[in-house]
Amino acid sequence: MRLLSTLTLVAALSFAAGSLAAQEAATRNVPDSLVSKAKINEDSARAVALKRVPGTVQGVALEHERGRLMWDFTVQRNGRKGSTEVEVNAMTGKVIAVQTATRAKARSATHRSS
Repeated sequence: MRLLSTLTLVAALSFAAGSLAAQEAATRNVPDSLVSKAKINEDSARAVALKRVPGTVQGVALEHERGRLMWDFTVQRNGRKGSTEVEVNAMTGKVIAVQTATRAKARSATHRSS
């Protein structure tokens, strides 16, 4: 009985870890060509973003935008609805901008249509 309980627990944890890995892979956009140009690695940039906006990272991207290479983290804030976008300069490690996701999407749509 104890062995069966242990095996069930291991199977459940494996399933949960697999689904978390699949979610993270779907929300990660980090091209290798840009990673080699960044002076600040993803882990360091993530720490800076989470220090500024405590929560759980839902997505990460590395992009060249407005003449800058930046890490873009989507963070689900602790105890709040919605998400927040935190942009971290990939060369200096400084926070460039912090915006709620709805404002960030509106800015992105306006930027693309220009």
